[in-house]
Amino acid sequence: MSSNSGIQIPSRLPLLCTHDGVLLPGSTMRISVDTARNMQLVKSRLLKGTSLKSTIIGIIPNTRDPEHDSDELPSLHSIGTAGLAVQVVGSNWPKPHYTLLITGLCRFRVTQLLRERPFPVAEVEQLDKLEQYTEGDTADGELGELSQRFYQAAVQLVGMLDMSVPVVAKLRRLLDSLPKETLPDVLASMIRTSNKEKLQVLDAVDLEERFKKALPLLTRQIEGLKLLQKTRKLRPDDDKRVLAIRKGGVFPGRQFSLDEEAEDEDGDDTALLEKKVKAAAMPEAALRVCLKELRRLKKMPQSMPEYALTRNYLEMMVELPWSKSTTDCLDIRAARVLLDNDHYAMEKLKRRVLEYLAVRQLKSTLKGPILCFVGPPGVGKTSVGRSIARTLGREFHRIALGGVCDQSDIRGHRRTYVGSMPGRIINGLKTVGVNNPVFLLDEVDKLGKSLQGDPAAALLEVLDPEQNHSFTDHYLNVPFDLSQVLFIATANTTATIPPALLDRMEVLQVPGYIQEEKVEIAHRHLIPHQLEQHGLTPQQLQIPQDTTHEIISKYTREAGVRSLERKIGAICRAVAVKVAEGHKVSRAESPTEQHADQNTETKVEDSGIAAPPEMPIVIDHIALKDILGPPLFEIEVSERLTLPGVAIGLAWTPMGGEIMFVEASRMDGEGQLTLTGQLGDVMKESAHLAISWLRSNAKTYLLSNGSADPLEGTDIHLHFPAGAVTKDGPSAGVTIVTCLASLLSGRLVRSDVAMTGEITLRGLVLPVGGIKDKVLAAHRANLKRVIIPKRNEKDLEEIPTHVRADLDFVFASTLDEVLNAAFDGGFPSAVGHPQVVSKL
Repeated sequence: MSSNSGIQIPSRLPLLCTHDGVLLPGSTMRISVDTARNMQLVKSRLLKGTSLKSTIIGIIPNTRDPEHDSDELPSLHSIGTAGLAVQVVGSNWPKPHYTLLITGLCRFRVTQLLRERPFPVAEVEQLDKLEQYTEGDTADGELGELSQRFYQAAVQLVGMLDMSVPVVAKLRRLLDSLPKETLPDVLASMIRTSNKEKLQVLDAVDLEERFKKALPLLTRQIEGLKLLQKTRKLRPDDDKRVLAIRKGGVFPGRQFSLDEEAEDEDGDDTALLEKKVKAAAMPEAALRVCLKELRRLKKMPQSMPEYALTRNYLEMMVELPWSKSTTDCLDIRAARVLLDNDHYAMEKLKRRVLEYLAVRQLKSTLKGPILCFVGPPGVGKTSVGRSIARTLGREFHRIALGGVCDQSDIRGHRRTYVGSMPGRIINGLKTVGVNNPVFLLDEVDKLGKSLQGDPAAALLEVLDPEQNHSFTDHYLNVPFDLSQVLFIATANTTATIPPALLDRMEVLQVPGYIQEEKVEIAHRHLIPHQLEQHGLTPQQLQIPQDTTHEIISKYTREAGVRSLERKIGAICRAVAVKVAEGHKVSRAESPTEQHADQNTETKVEDSGIAAPPEMPIVIDHIALKDILGPPLFEIEVSERLTLPGVAIGLAWTPMGGEIMFVEASRMDGEGQLTLTGQLGDVMKESAHLAISWLRSNAKTYLLSNGSADPLEGTDIHLHFPAGAVTKDGPSAGVTIVTCLASLLSGRLVRSDVAMTGEITLRGLVLPVGGIKDKVLAAHRANLKRVIIPKRNEKDLEEIPTHVRADLDFVFASTLDEVLNAAFDGGFPSAVGHPQVVSKL
C-alpha cells in the first residue's frame, strides 16, 4: 500500500477502546483485548463476519487510567484510527483474551454514538482525504518546506542505521516511494515516543500541523543517536549500528524501537567481553576462534537463539585459566612435616610426593604425574590427595566418577546440542581458576558404560602425559593444556579398571592399617576431631589406649578407620548426654536447696536426678560395654577348629584382607563332591584339583584306609562360610587340601594357622597376590603361624617389622611342606619322597 488514496471506510464503525498505545495510519500494532465490550466486539464482528467490511473497526485511544476502569463506557476521544484486523489470536491463559494485529488505514472523527452495548457503534466521518495532496505534488509555501525538511531528517535518521540489515534497507526504499504526506504518521510510529506525543500527532488533522508535531520528535531522536555515538567511542567501522528491532515489522506491518539505553548496555557488554578475550592470554588457536565468534556476535540480533549460545561460549572461554597458575611450595622439609602431621603411616605415598617436589626443584617444566591410589575404603586415599594439594600450595578439586556412564561427562557436549555444556575436567578448571591444580578422580574403578559411550575410554586422553597437553573438549573445540595438572585417581581394586587406562597411571597400593597404626591414628586424629565435633574437651572425656585396642579388636573389623571413627562418635554422644545432664542439675541447684533437710535430699535422689559426673570421664571396658553393647566380633578361631575337616584360609577383598574358614564333611555315598558357599569357577576348579591330588597321593599319606581310593563309598561336602558372599580365586587351593587331609586322616589342624596359595596337580604351591592384606588379617585375628608360597617371600618387606615379629612365617613350595606346617608334629607319610623342584 503505497498510498491511502481512494480509501473509503464505512460510515458506521464498531469502536475498540485500547490502553495499549496509539495506532497511527500506516502502522501496525498488536492490541490485547480482555474487557467485556471489546471481547464481544471481536466475537460478534471479527470472528463471525464474512466480508472484508466486517474486518474494519475503529480504534479509539482510551485516555482513562486502566487501574480505575469500570464497566461504564468512558468518554470517547473524538479522533480515532480506522484499522484493518489482519489477525486474531485467542488464549485462555492467564485469563480469556484475544490478541489483534491491526493495520491503521486513516483517521476518522466520531460524530454520533449510536449504541453502547454489547459494544459501542458510532457514526464516523473520514478525515484523511489524501488525494488532494497527491494530485498537486508541487505544493509550495510552508507546507512544502516542512515536508522537505521532514523527508531530509528521515533520510538522515535511516542513514545512521546499518544498511546491511535487510529491514533497514527496506525502510530506506520506502522513504523514496511513500508520499511525503504519510511520513509523519509512519515515522512517529517507529521512533521512540510516548503515547501522549503520538496522541498529539493523531489529533493533528491538518497536514501542516501534523508535520510541526512530528518534526521535533524526529529531531530529538537524531540528536540522541549522535550523542550516543560520541559517548560510546566506537571504532570507525562500528559507527553504523544495528538497532534493537521490536516484535512487529516494517511499514505497513513492521516497526522499529530506537531504544538507546538497551542498545548502550548491549554495546558496553560486547565491548567488555572483547576486552576480556584479549586479556585472557589465550593460545593463538583459541584466540582466533574467540575473535571469530565475537565478530558473529556483534552482527547477531539478541532475539536469535544462537546469540545466547555464542555469548555463553565466549564467557566460558574467557573464564578458563589459560595462563593462570599457582607457585608450587618446593620446601621438602616443610612438606614432610605437613604430610606427617596430616597422615600417620602411608610411607610409600609420602615418599612419592617428596620425590616429585625434589624433581620440580631441579626441573621447573616437569609434567604432572598421573597417580592411582588403590586400597580398601577408609584408609585415607581421598584425604591424602587433599593433603598433597595443601603441601604443594595448589588448588584442589574432586571429581566423583562413581556411576558415571556417559563420555560427555568427561569430554563435554558439542555446541550443536540444546543445553550443551563442557565436561567435568573443563568445569573443574573454571572452578579452581588455575591451570595447575590437583585433580582427584575419585572411584575411577566404578565407572559405568552405556549407549552414550565409555567414559573410561574418554579418560585415556586426559590421563596420558603424552596427549593431555592438547586435550580437546567437545564444547570448547580448541585444545587445552592439562600437562601441569596433577591427577590423582583412587580405586578400591584394579580388576575393574580397563587395562589401557590402568597402563597410563602409576599405581600406588594403599594397604589397610594394622592395629597399632589404628591406635595411633585414633589418638592423633579421630578422637580430637570427634571431641571437637561434639563440643567436648579432653578435660571432660578420656579414652585410654587399652580401650581403643578393645574397640578395634571387638567392635570393628575393617582395613580402614571409618567404623572406628563412628564408634568413637557414639562414645562422645553418650558422654555429651552425661555432661549436659550434669550442667542442668548444676543450674537447678540453689543455696536454699543446699541447706535442705534430709527428707528433701532423699526425694531428689529418688526422683532420678543424678549428681554431675566427675571430670574427666574415663572410658574403661565396663563403660565401653554399656555404651556400645556386647562385642560384635569374638576371637572364635580356636573354638571352630575343634573337629577334623576345618582349616583357615586367607582371602583378599576390596575392603582389605579377611580370614576364611573352610569346612568339610563326609558321608556314605558314591564318591561325589558337593561345593557350597557361592563359589566362582576358579575356586571350584581348585577344589577338584585338591581332590585329585589327595586321591593320587592317598597311599603316600596313609589316607586310603585299606582301599585304593579314599573316596570309595564316600561323598565329600565342602562349604565356605559365609554363604551370602561370592568367592572366587585360586589362593584357597592349599586351604582346601589341608581341610580334606584333616577330614580323611581324622587329625585336627592347628588352631593358630592360616594359609594361602595356589596349587597344581603335581603338588606345587604357586604365588598369589594381596599378601600384605592377608597377613594383616591374620594378625588382626591373633593367629600365630602363616603359610605362604615360597615365591611370595619378597612381599613380606612391605609388612611392618613388629607384625613380622609376632608371626611365624612358613614358606612352602610344595603341598608336603604345607601339610607338615599345618598339623602338630607334622603330617606322616609312608615314603619320604624327594622334594620336586619347579622348573616353571
